[in-house]
Amino acid sequence: MLTAMRIKTISYYFREAFQSVVRNSWISIASIGVVAVSLLILGSSMLLVMNANNIAANLESSVEISVFLKDQTTPDQIKDLENKIRAMPEVTQVVFISKQQALEEMKESFGDKKDILSGLEEKNPLPDTLRIKTITAGQVAPLAGEFESFAQVDQVRYGQGVVEKLLAMSKWVRAAGLATMILLGIAAVFLIATTIRLSVYARRKEIGIMKFLGATDWFVRFPFILEGMVLGLAGSLIAVLVVYFGYLSLIGNIQLSLPFMQLVTDRDLIKPLMGGLIGLGLIIGATGSLISMRRFLRA
Repeated sequence: MLTAMRIKTISYYFREAFQSVVRNSWISIASIGVVAVSLLILGSSMLLVMNANNIAANLESSVEISVFLKDQTTPDQIKDLENKIRAMPEVTQVVFISKQQALEEMKESFGDKKDILSGLEEKNPLPDTLRIKTITAGQVAPLAGEFESFAQVDQVRYGQGVVEKLLAMSKWVRAAGLATMILLGIAAVFLIATTIRLSVYARRKEIGIMKFLGATDWFVRFPFILEGMVLGLAGSLIAVLVVYFGYLSLIGNIQLSLPFMQLVTDRDLIKPLMGGLIGLGLIIGATGSLISMRRFLRA
């Protein structure tokens, strides 16, 4: 008996929710459109932030410190220094480049004009070098300053100024992306709340009668919550389909024309984002309904 009543109550909730969506079809379509556009912008912004973070992370990972050694540094001293640097917790990689290797690399970089470097083999002006990579780009400048104090070190280079600008840009992109996502999420919640409020206002007399007959707040509230979730789900599904297939098409074209750009192409990373947008659509719909119901239930 109790189970039958629960099933009847649940069916009432869903029936009321879907009837309200159909009854207010134009408002419902507008609400779905608003959610779809909001989540479309939000999803696009999130993908933009993901790609910006990916590009910034790849740029940061390519930052390295070049430690130029003094000419009189012996092989044993170089080995000791290499081991000392490798033991530092911030360091992930240490590569020794002899002056001969450095000259060969320079010749390769000159391409067809490498002949202008001929004759340098006898008196190579290039120093032996240690190329060092760190865990994060933020550790580069402090470590570079520490390396300058070593007795065997002549000069230290790490792209002074560029690294600091890169770190500042990465922080700005992440902060701006997060702020954009939060603002769009809040906007979508209030747009749904406004839509549900119109639906509630249209049924205010019916709600008043239900309250007068002893209906609990949750009995009155739940159909509207379901209505908001249905609208949020429908809007989010539209947004997900457009964002997902639009993004795959876009990166396909970008990779053909700009193959050097390191974009997020792993679908296993993109799919959780799409699932998150669907979940966010449900949450936005439910939250908007709860906000819109508070005033009427207090009354």
